[in-house]
Amino acid sequence: MLEKDRDNKIDINVVSSSDSSEAAEEGPVQEMDNESEISGAEKGEAGTREYEARIKELNDKYVRLYAEFENYRKRLVREKEDIAKYGSEPLLFDLLTVIDTLELALGHADDNDSPGTLKQGIEMTLKEFNRVLGKHGLRRIEALGKPFDPAFHEAMSQVVREDVDEGIVVEEFRKGYKFYDKLLRPSLVAVSMPLQDSAAGDRDSGKNDNDNDIKEEKENG
Repeated sequence: MLEKDRDNKIDINVVSSSDSSEAAEEGPVQEMDNESEISGAEKGEAGTREYEARIKELNDKYVRLYAEFENYRKRLVREKEDIAKYGSEPLLFDLLTVIDTLELALGHADDNDSPGTLKQGIEMTLKEFNRVLGKHGLRRIEALGKPFDPAFHEAMSQVVREDVDEGIVVEEFRKGYKFYDKLLRPSLVAVSMPLQDSAAGDRDSGKNDNDNDIKEEKENG
């Protein structure tokens, strides 16, 4: 009987010691799991903060770039308006010399009634005017004595000339001008034609007149 009680006590002690050891082993595992959860949460928060910081940085860059673009666009608009408004300033400045020459010519015309003096003043003014306009790109089209060019000449009439070849500009009614290489207005000219073409034209005209006369006679008859 005593031996049996002793055996039961031994078993109880063994079980108690076994439970204690298992509890001791489970404790550190639970602590490690808790630490892993805390570490993961901290990493998640750190990643979120980094992501938000990156977004803020990109947004700041976008705002700066947009502001710079708007300033650039406004500057271009302002420069375009200035060019449209003040683009002719150099031309006007150079034309002041033409005004000075005209005023000088008028002053001499009052002092001297000689037609030669007035003509000389006008010639000086025209020369200065052409110089100023030429400086700013105005080019006079050479027409007289040149072959007729429909790109720069506009024929107003044909003239029979035996001393020049056919299709030559023999008279200029109004001068033509270009702005650099762009046509501003064509020259109004008369173009030479051979005598035989003129005679053929006269014969055709006379024949038409005779035909009309015959037709009228028949109708009246």
